Amino acid sequence: MCDCSSTLHTAGDPILCHREQRYVGQQLTLAYDRKQIILERSEISENLGGQYVELYDFADRPLEVRWKGLSLPYRVFSKDQRVSHTAIVENKRLGRALALGKAQQDLRHTTRVMTNSEKTGYRKRSRMVSTPLPVLSNALNS
Repeated sequence: MCDCSSTLHTAGDPILCHREQRYVGQQLTLAYDRKQIILERSEISENLGGQYVELYDFADRPLEVRWKGLSLPYRVFSKDQRVSHTAIVENKRLGRALALGKAQQDLRHTTRVMTNSEKTGYRKRSRMVSTPLPVLSNALNS
């Protein structure tokens, strides 16, 4: 019989997760999955500007930001924030302001992610179709 206890993994092991490295800017921010992740300031995170951290995106747990195995606290700023109908109903005093904000958001079209070609203004040119020169065609016919 096989003793498989040595191959069992604990709940903290990053076995079934998506792992990526991301660059940390000087303001201790990084982008992931259309969200801006802001690292909380601490002794460890103060010196991370200009370096890479590892992101562990688990299916059953929240995202983890790690540097050299240390888990870092962070806040998330979603770029796709919207006012919901429940927020308007729950906040009676702010109801009119939230309703106005929702109306303005509904007027705007949804954000579209641009390709690099669209960002730089690249335009595809049509192909040059070669046509026989009139001088050569006259010379060939005579």
